[in-house]
Amino acid sequence: MSKRKLTRRQAWRIEKIQAERQARAVRRDITASEQLNESGLGPEQHGLIITHYGTQVLVEATEGDQAGQVRRCHFRSNLGSLVTGDRVVWRDGNPLGVVVAVLPRVSELSRPDPHGDMKTVAANIDRIVIVIAPYPEPHAVLIDRYLIAASAIGIEPVLLINKIDSLDDATRPKITQLENSYRNLGYNVMRASTQTGEGLDELKRFLAEFTSVFVGQSGVGKSSLVNALLPDANLRVGALSERQLGSHTTTNAQLFHFPAGGDLIDSPGIREFGLWHMDADEVLEGFIEFRPFIGHCKFRDCSHRHEPGCAILLALAEGKISQGRMDSYRYILSTLDQDH
Repeated sequence: MSKRKLTRRQAWRIEKIQAERQARAVRRDITASEQLNESGLGPEQHGLIITHYGTQVLVEATEGDQAGQVRRCHFRSNLGSLVTGDRVVWRDGNPLGVVVAVLPRVSELSRPDPHGDMKTVAANIDRIVIVIAPYPEPHAVLIDRYLIAASAIGIEPVLLINKIDSLDDATRPKITQLENSYRNLGYNVMRASTQTGEGLDELKRFLAEFTSVFVGQSGVGKSSLVNALLPDANLRVGALSERQLGSHTTTNAQLFHFPAGGDLIDSPGIREFGLWHMDADEVLEGFIEFRPFIGHCKFRDCSHRHEPGCAILLALAEGKISQGRMDSYRYILSTLDQDH
């Protein structure tokens, strides 16, 4: 589909907006430079971005006498887009500190913005917890999409069956089938209930020493899990908003420390991740039981649908790949154009 041609007025408006953004970035850099030139600015130290809002970030000191303290900081536009979870080098100042460098990211979690461009929303995540529950009814295709996305960015996934106290005769067969299916594929599957406390200690141990995110459908109990694992999270958000942000409260991703160890990056935007931009090769690679057969088809451009000598179809016929997973793979492929 060809792009619609812009009118002269629309083109002028876009250029005006871009010029205004560039001017704001220049003014911000001047402010940051002035901060850096102040004699009272402290030495360089390492820190962790715990949230981002507007043209500033909240940085938690991770070393020295200030370790654990949170400071509001400017950052220069030439550093690129800073996000929650970034590890940075910063210098303290009065009233604001300045981020002077960003350390290399281990991983990035991105999603499409309203214009279809990919936007990084969190960095340095180790584990993605895919939360499902008896209600709303879980669907394998949605689980598989999360698994593909985790595979594409190198994040270890775990499937968490929440609200197990609400299992009944109507939901138990499907939940059991999903649990067994993904366990047999080699995925880590856990069970939990915030009502009874079952599985929460195991979940805490799994998340300790790692930075994690929770994803899943609305209504599966992600908020309840966060509240159970982080009983003081709401108090901290309010305190930070009042002390650091004033009236400019943030709805961006925020990083919290688990009392038992480890971190959680949380926001509604991350929790409700439903669509990722991905290509056909990433989808194929995301189905872990397909991997031993990738590259062994007779034709290099094999679509794995009907071609003779297709290693994937042969594995399906031999029962090494289930029909349900093949159906999921084909359905996700068919939706790629809709996602882009």
